[in-house]
Amino acid sequence: MRALFLILVLANVAFFAWSRHFSGSEAAVDPAPLGRQIEPEKLKILGPGEAAARAAKRPASPAPGSAASPAPVACLEWGSFTLADAPRAEAALAPLALGTRLSKRETEEVAGWWVFIPPQGNRQAAAKKASELKSLGVNDYFIVQDESRHRWSLSLGVFRNEQAAQARLAVLRRQGVRSAEAAPRETVVPKVWLQVREVDLAVDATLRQIAAQVEGTEVKSCP
Repeated sequence: MRALFLILVLANVAFFAWSRHFSGSEAAVDPAPLGRQIEPEKLKILGPGEAAARAAKRPASPAPGSAASPAPVACLEWGSFTLADAPRAEAALAPLALGTRLSKRETEEVAGWWVFIPPQGNRQAAAKKASELKSLGVNDYFIVQDESRHRWSLSLGVFRNEQAAQARLAVLRRQGVRSAEAAPRETVVPKVWLQVREVDLAVDATLRQIAAQVEGTEVKSCP
């Protein structure tokens, strides 16, 4: 009996040692893996080729902190300018390198105010006054020669409203022109608006900075 008892004990010890040291990999296997999966019906095993193809189609994620570029504004226009002033305004926009994005829109506007130097009496006196203006750095003027009570006066600009006319007059005062005046005068004049298409935030800001330096002009959406 003792011998049988020892044999049973040794057999149990041998089985315990075998299960502990030789069958660990099998014991660790989950006997019911599918029962523990989350929504196993939605899982699909992909082959190497199919996995690579799907990865190539996946859109790239944006870099952290990056933002999508803002959509450009359709169109802005700056103006208005006389036919003589328009080329200088275009030159002011040259640093923006707008290319074909820059165009012109010509209109006719009713100018309700103008800035002028009263009639000088004759052509010679008007020419002398014009020379004085040039010496002060004023080149935007013309001598009125039509048969009217304004003949031989010097026009220094026509404007849609009194505010714009007074702004021009203030600039002339700073340049040393003392004899200029601002007064109502209705006349139809051709004008030019400079239009800029595909305006992003940077161009918008620069355009408004340039326009702020030219009194009597404005920036607005294209009609």
